[in-house]
Amino acid sequence: MITHPSRHCTVELQALPSRIRQVRRIVSAQLRYWHLDPLIDEAMLGVTELLTNVHRHAGPDKMCTVEIELLLDRLTVSVHDHDPHLPQPCEADPLATCGRGLALVAAVSESWGARPQGEHGKVVWFTLPAPSAAMPLPPIPEYRVPDAIPELDSSVD
Repeated sequence: MITHPSRHCTVELQALPSRIRQVRRIVSAQLRYWHLDPLIDEAMLGVTELLTNVHRHAGPDKMCTVEIELLLDRLTVSVHDHDPHLPQPCEADPLATCGRGLALVAAVSESWGARPQGEHGKVVWFTLPAPSAAMPLPPIPEYRVPDAIPELDSSVD
């Protein structure tokens, strides 16, 4: 039995430093809305590292899509970019200032990985366990389109 429906958020951006800061704020706000405040720090660190990799290593356009999805008790954060080269984790010196991004993602996440998307680039993702106490979303209001649009009174000036 599914107790919570899937929750999904997608953001398209060019992976530039100013945009990365904006996406961090969006991810933080979305997780607060989903009542997943305990996951904010890990999710923001992971998405920052993945977007920084797009900025440093992806093709010249640096366009990508960030997706966050909550399904049952798991939050998945993924970054899709146009570069077909899969990331290669390396053994970086713990004091190094670069080259530790995927190691950080692995350290804060439950799992992570990368998969090619044919000629359309790749997806790099990580998961975080979501607390089972996540509150359900408020109901989506229903909007009804009127059957007929009333005629305008032409006698009013």
